[in-house]
Amino acid sequence: MAFRADESASSGIESVRNYLIPRGIEAGERERSEDKLFDIVNKYGPAVESYPSWHPLVTHHNDHSPATVPSDSCGYKGLDHTRYFVNAFITCPYDDGQEIMDSVEALPYNPFAKITAERLDVQMYQSHATPILVRCDWIKPISNNGMIPASVAIPLMLQKEVPCWEWATCGETWETMRPYFLGSPHGSRSSLFVNQETGLTMKKVWNLLINTGMFGNIKVSNQS
Repeated sequence: MAFRADESASSGIESVRNYLIPRGIEAGERERSEDKLFDIVNKYGPAVESYPSWHPLVTHHNDHSPATVPSDSCGYKGLDHTRYFVNAFITCPYDDGQEIMDSVEALPYNPFAKITAERLDVQMYQSHATPILVRCDWIKPISNNGMIPASVAIPLMLQKEVPCWEWATCGETWETMRPYFLGSPHGSRSSLFVNQETGLTMKKVWNLLINTGMFGNIKVSNQS
């Protein structure tokens, strides 16, 4: 099935709204929470299932085991009941969330983007949870429509992948690496993070790399 960004974005936000804003919430509070949620979507992009492994929100992971969702493996502590957006995520711990705030503050410096966290003054998930927004504000310019351009995505991809030549035992194909390079949901060459043109350029660059043999022989999956 072809990847349709608009449909994926629409279904994603509906799923996140149903999860973060329960129907039992008082009407006035529900309206405030929904307004805040849509403000976040407008500023930080649609809901997603996972990030490209090079995205600043997940980039601080062990390259032997790349992460595509925020967790303790990429520096966060105390996350709970979490939903993701292109350039932010909301997490709703049952405590005051200070552990999350401190872990975000302790993340290594990133020259491409600034990662910050704030407590939200609305109710999300449960009345006794503390909703926290962790956001990625790009220092490098991105497209007006929120897509990450090739001039940013490809250097970040190379920054994570090229050093792997020192220990890699085989070259993984584009088809295998797509979820790590495009995020999810995704199509064959695009996602809610990168458009078709950028995705195609990323694919060409990746194929050039693996065809040098720098990672080892190309691993071909058996197709039944």
